[in-house]
Amino acid sequence: MLKAGIVGLPNVGKSTLFNALTRSHKAPADNYPFCTIEPNIGVVAVPEPRLAQIAAVAKVSRQVPTTIEFVDIAGLVKGASRGEGLGNKFLSHIREVDAIVHVVRCFEDPDIHHVTGAPDPIRDIDIVTTELILADLEALRRRRERISKDVKSGEKHALAENQILDRVEAHLNQGKPAATLHFAREEWELARNCFLLTAKPVIYAANVKESELATASDNPLVAAVRDYVQTHHLCETVVVCAQLESDLADLSPEEAREYLATLGVQESGVAALIRSTYNLLGLRTFFTFNDEEVRAWTLRAGDTASRAAGIIHTDFERGFIKAERIHWADLVKCGSVALARQTGHYSHEGRDYVVRDGDVLLFRFNV
Repeated sequence: MLKAGIVGLPNVGKSTLFNALTRSHKAPADNYPFCTIEPNIGVVAVPEPRLAQIAAVAKVSRQVPTTIEFVDIAGLVKGASRGEGLGNKFLSHIREVDAIVHVVRCFEDPDIHHVTGAPDPIRDIDIVTTELILADLEALRRRRERISKDVKSGEKHALAENQILDRVEAHLNQGKPAATLHFAREEWELARNCFLLTAKPVIYAANVKESELATASDNPLVAAVRDYVQTHHLCETVVVCAQLESDLADLSPEEAREYLATLGVQESGVAALIRSTYNLLGLRTFFTFNDEEVRAWTLRAGDTASRAAGIIHTDFERGFIKAERIHWADLVKCGSVALARQTGHYSHEGRDYVVRDGDVLLFRFNV
């Protein structure tokens, strides 16, 4: 299962957001730096409104969403790349995740301590980014040492890798994360052995007060974050109120929606964040159903029908014959598989068919 790590400075709402995402209170969220030391891990269901519509057509009540994993990582401070605070732990834990949710505090509250004295989201973003860049520069240095003999001897692959490392280093030295460097896939492969932290995909979570949630678009701190990360990090920003979302976790989904409506908010920020993180990881959803349930499954963009079959069971991939396919929207529009067949919306696909997001699949196999 792919992992998204929740990062940021201490006391910006990381653990509170984790509790909201996992609908639990397993992560301590006290008002002091480093209340989180070891990472908290939770499996989170991806909000999927299409499940209910497919279930209505299939006439089943059981709906099983797909999931991703979130990791609440210890707060980072200036000097983390040199071991300050819990820097070494932070960096080792972030290396293990596939994507980053960077929480930025966008509200004033004298009762909640800020590690640098007062909230300044752009400064806070730069602190975290700088520490990750410094860690990446150290990783480049260590990699150069490992390949130095091969470079001196003129080994072709080492020379090509060294050229890529030169470009990455120059980019990082300008204060730019590696993810904003335009490389072809094969060039990224040459830099893969450095395990660059700033090459990981990032989404920013602008954490606001409950009273400011409905008018977040007018919040100058949120606007500054959106503009800055879009320009300098090529990333998107999702607005959340971590404390509110954590409190809503104790309510039923219906009660939570009703309370949000009283605030003038149509959708939970956590739901939007989960979906955005899912897309950030390059994930897509396909569906299956039988007489008992409809289920959502996760695959990577570009995966084939045979790979999708293997996600369900290795025997399905090993003995793959074909996939019967209909897109969920066509199934719902037709109202039944039988009518979908009659109207030409149903197809048989081979193992190399690239699965589309929203495909409903039935696999035929023989082992």
